[in-house]
Amino acid sequence: MDIRLLLISHASTAAMRAGRFPGDVSFDSLDQRSIAEIDATRAHLSIPGDASALVSPALCARATAQALKLAAIVDANLADVNYGAWQGRRLADLLTEAPQELGAWMHDPDAKPHGGESFSQLVKRVGAWLDSLSDPASQRTLDDKNKLRTIVAVTHAPVMRAAIVVALGAAAQVFPRIEIAPLSIIELRCSRRGWTWWPAVG
Repeated sequence: MDIRLLLISHASTAAMRAGRFPGDVSFDSLDQRSIAEIDATRAHLSIPGDASALVSPALCARATAQALKLAAIVDANLADVNYGAWQGRRLADLLTEAPQELGAWMHDPDAKPHGGESFSQLVKRVGAWLDSLSDPASQRTLDDKNKLRTIVAVTHAPVMRAAIVVALGAAAQVFPRIEIAPLSIIELRCSRRGWTWWPAVG
């Protein structure tokens, strides 16, 4: 059975607009601006009624899924990259306090000076998750119909970047060249050829 996977990045948060890494609950929730952005996205988002919905454990992702009217199941595999000691910190402060470490993390997929998760580790995590979705036993459990199975997952930009890297079989070094804005949608499909990246049509 082929799989159509729609990955949606959560709405913008106060933390993102303030240039902070996620991790500060007071900044990570959605506000009126976020809800307005979601309403605009929902107006042109077309999801099959029999689609399965998954969501990251993060508050901003769960609130985005709820606002999109998705009855989503929390999946820990969709969690954001672990920012370690930088959680909740302002990017501007780190540029002053630890410019070399920040620069290394932003360009070297194996770097994790913050004690968290490197992008290479994230790619492996997301790759294992994609493999689990395409596992025949998993497909029989969730949907035994002989047709295209659609899964919608509300997650984070780094997770989506990692999914693109996996689908393309690209080196993790390309990750700085992939930009994912809030409420972006990417479509991946899994067939006998493996995972492929498709134009997202919502």
